[in-house]
Amino acid sequence: MIIVEDEHLTADRIRTLLHKIDPEITVLKVIDSVSKAVQWFTQHGSPDLVFMDIQLADGISFDIFDRVRIEAPVIFITAYQEYAIRAFKVNSVDYLLKPIAEGELKTALDKYKSLFQREVSLPEIGSDLLASIRQMISKPYKTRFMVKVGDRIKTVDVEHILFFYSQQKGTFIHTEENRNYAVDYTLDKLGELLDPAQFHRINRRYLCAHRAITELISLSGSKLKVRLKNSDDDQIYVSRDRLNAFKDWLDQ
Repeated sequence: MIIVEDEHLTADRIRTLLHKIDPEITVLKVIDSVSKAVQWFTQHGSPDLVFMDIQLADGISFDIFDRVRIEAPVIFITAYQEYAIRAFKVNSVDYLLKPIAEGELKTALDKYKSLFQREVSLPEIGSDLLASIRQMISKPYKTRFMVKVGDRIKTVDVEHILFFYSQQKGTFIHTEENRNYAVDYTLDKLGELLDPAQFHRINRRYLCAHRAITELISLSGSKLKVRLKNSDDDQIYVSRDRLNAFKDWLDQ
């Protein structure tokens, strides 16, 4: 089987749980983008089973079906609620909600094995289904992040995040509970994944939520200083090239 997932922590968790549930399971490849998935399926054909995230770094996974034929059963992975992908059940394609739970993964595997042992052919995912689901989840924004704390993995809901910041080539979450967690995204990528009405990139180091701003200080030369809740950084300034966009964002 293969895993198509661009969040490394999620992919690692799926692989770990799969081996725990069945040590004989072999994960052939972990793929993190639509383009790489298309290339892999073109060169290798269809594996026994595919775990596929809906939202990938360079698009949604449904784009893969437009460019290459996939005959393998697919278990979709998503952070969205059930209503957005209810149609998959009708097509005998299962799905897992993030964060991935061991019991739900085992149930999905059991369903796959039951279908496979009975040699039941799954219906193809038709263009009408893809179009309807595309419409339902068009331009979704990320609602949670999986983070590693020691040897454990936990989820952090976006609504509890005050800001993201970069430090020493890493990117971190800072929460309302005054905790920091590393994430596998650049600030540029986070700017694409998060709701722009809630989060804004103020300079090369910070991307913050509106509710995180406690004070704005206007300095000489049109310089704007920002104080963020729970931050001890007293040198946060809005970049000159982002100033107008920042003011527009505040005024929404």
